[in-house]
Amino acid sequence: MSGVLGMILAGGEGTRLMPLTESRSKPAVPFGGSYRILDFVMNNFVNSGIIKIFVITQYKSQSLQMHLKKGWQVSGITGAFIDALPAQMRVSREWYQGTADAVYQNLTFLKEQFPEHVCIFGSDHIYKMDIRKMLTFHKEKNATLTVSAIKMKAEECSGKFGIIEVDENWKMIGFEEKPIVPKEIPNDPGYCLVSMGNYIFKADPLCSILVEDNANRLSSHDFGKDIIPKLYPNDEVYVYDFSSVILDGENKSGYWRDVGSIDSYYEAHMDLLGTTPKFNLQNPKWPLHTFYPPLPPADFTDTDENQSHVSMSLISAGCKINGAAINKSVLGFRCHALDGASVDGCVLVGDNIIGAGAKIRNAILDRYVEVAPNFTIGYDYQKDIQLLQKHEKTDVRISENGIIVIPQGMKLGFD
Repeated sequence: MSGVLGMILAGGEGTRLMPLTESRSKPAVPFGGSYRILDFVMNNFVNSGIIKIFVITQYKSQSLQMHLKKGWQVSGITGAFIDALPAQMRVSREWYQGTADAVYQNLTFLKEQFPEHVCIFGSDHIYKMDIRKMLTFHKEKNATLTVSAIKMKAEECSGKFGIIEVDENWKMIGFEEKPIVPKEIPNDPGYCLVSMGNYIFKADPLCSILVEDNANRLSSHDFGKDIIPKLYPNDEVYVYDFSSVILDGENKSGYWRDVGSIDSYYEAHMDLLGTTPKFNLQNPKWPLHTFYPPLPPADFTDTDENQSHVSMSLISAGCKINGAAINKSVLGFRCHALDGASVDGCVLVGDNIIGAGAKIRNAILDRYVEVAPNFTIGYDYQKDIQLLQKHEKTDVRISENGIIVIPQGMKLGFD
């Protein structure tokens, strides 16, 4: 893989994930108890043997850069690196103006590595992917650009994803960025072929088209809006069918979720749970690396009044469950649930305290949120609306599907 360079676009502001992105960028948002969203694409690169990686950052990047520094250092291998590239205004007085511009502004660093192929991947998705197989497909087709794609229900695609058309050899013959009425797959009504935002380019053509795009004042400097539509009619642009390849150690393939909204973020967490989860974190053939703080194992104890009960849940290191009931929930590091507390269908980001007798359901609690003893949330919609109105200035939110989100550091029920 010496001729392959990885570039991860990790500058997303994540406005639809507010308030979880109030103090961090979208790729830095915690996920699955022990991880950050960025970790999944990072593991895809590293597990595929690609260890020359630039992570392009922009908005609220400090926590993301600290995470990379603590958990993603490569040492002892000549030429290997994982480096953050924040917006530096090297070629203009502007921040990154689009995904293509983000790579263009860092062409100097790209060229210094003399790559033959450049893998440019997004950082906002939860999935596992052996990039080597996509790279093999890319080389076999002698493609200028290869785009990874997955089939999705048409009703889920409107205004959200790039929609692809292909011929019988999987060469791209049509592309439309986030159409309101997406074209469905011929002979497969109700489904669309969706771009995953993962691209493999031949390095030289990539550099040329980015320079050309930068000179175009009418361009929005985005891969989906500008680069792909210009390339596919005349160049060798192919589409890699992500769902056709079963990852080693997995029973099924094709899981990919964009966690760009509160509801999709919550649903992706629920996909981690159960005896046969839709997305399995436990595959020894595809380890998921991250930064783990030095914490003891989770601790489960009973009280005089209640036994601890945990069902269909993921409990991270440092958690203490003392006579509480945890059901269908994901708890991040250092969460504490006290005597008689109930946590049902929730995502606790970490460092949360659920007081004795408190009951929370269908909620996301950001870091350092504390719930007072006997406080209830998620059981009475009108009460939740009142809470939202009461704490309007602190950015409590209720999603379209009724998931209540409590921002970082809030103390519920103590006033």
